[in-house]
Amino acid sequence: MTPASRDGRPDRKKSSSREDTPQQRSKKPHRKGGAPTSGGRRPSKPRADRGAIRLNNAKPASIQNVTPEGDGAQYVADGVRLQKVLAQAGVASRRGAEELIAAGRVDVDGEIVTEQGMRIDPATAIVRVDGARVVMDETLQYLALNKPKGWQSTMSDDQGRPCVGDVVAERVMAGQRLFHVGRLDADTDGLLLLTNDGELAHRLMHPSFEVPKTYLATVKGLPPRGMGRTLKTGVELEDGPVKVDGFSVLELGDGQTLVRIVLHEGRKRIVRRLMEHVGHPVIELSRISIGAVHLGNQRPGSLRVLGRDEIGALYKAVGM
Repeated sequence: MTPASRDGRPDRKKSSSREDTPQQRSKKPHRKGGAPTSGGRRPSKPRADRGAIRLNNAKPASIQNVTPEGDGAQYVADGVRLQKVLAQAGVASRRGAEELIAAGRVDVDGEIVTEQGMRIDPATAIVRVDGARVVMDETLQYLALNKPKGWQSTMSDDQGRPCVGDVVAERVMAGQRLFHVGRLDADTDGLLLLTNDGELAHRLMHPSFEVPKTYLATVKGLPPRGMGRTLKTGVELEDGPVKVDGFSVLELGDGQTLVRIVLHEGRKRIVRRLMEHVGHPVIELSRISIGAVHLGNQRPGSLRVLGRDEIGALYKAVGM
């Protein structure tokens, strides 16, 4: 089966160099509350009590003793939101970063920031979490891995089994912090995305952004003609309802069927549990795409760097 061709997307990276006017860089009050959601509702207020106990995943900068210039935190009108900068640095998800801010654990240029909506220039601001300066100038990485069957979707395995971390061990040893976007169980092969863009990883995994994931599944038996309609309407599993975005039969033979399944769910073993529920257990399963990123003919166990069009498409899909 030939994967869909990639359509070009503009590069969304912006230059960090800017000359700020007095109006742009000022001690303005920070805009509170965050942007409205797609439904017009504002998100709930970040909870400081949760932020007080949240795990800090910040990677400390190699140079800690840096004296900030100026008079504390400066609001940069065309800068980047502080919670997004923290998420991209791998400190926590965007929401987790908001909770850390609310709990008073984040300071910018020597001043503790507790209000949401602070915008900074990540190229010049000195940001600390729990008093430790955070790496802010990390080059963002976007990688596609074809995970072979039998590999664990973890960065390390205490039982010595092959895992995703084995492929990127040299990158991790060199100081890169990589997140794998979602998981595939050991018996499932196919596409995994790896990135140090924490905010993008968080959004791609969150079902509210409805990023489609496409699977090829060999199942037992011959699904009836109305199976696609049933799965699109939705069925009830033990942990709640699930419905697919697309279902099609590709090949028949020898008491089994090759089907294509598209859904934006990310629950554990969701495809296997779904097909088991409707009476057609999965024999083999591969994930072939996540959003606009396709596995294509990529060799099992290999990594490739995503193209700018693919990165742009992922950003667009999650509203970044």
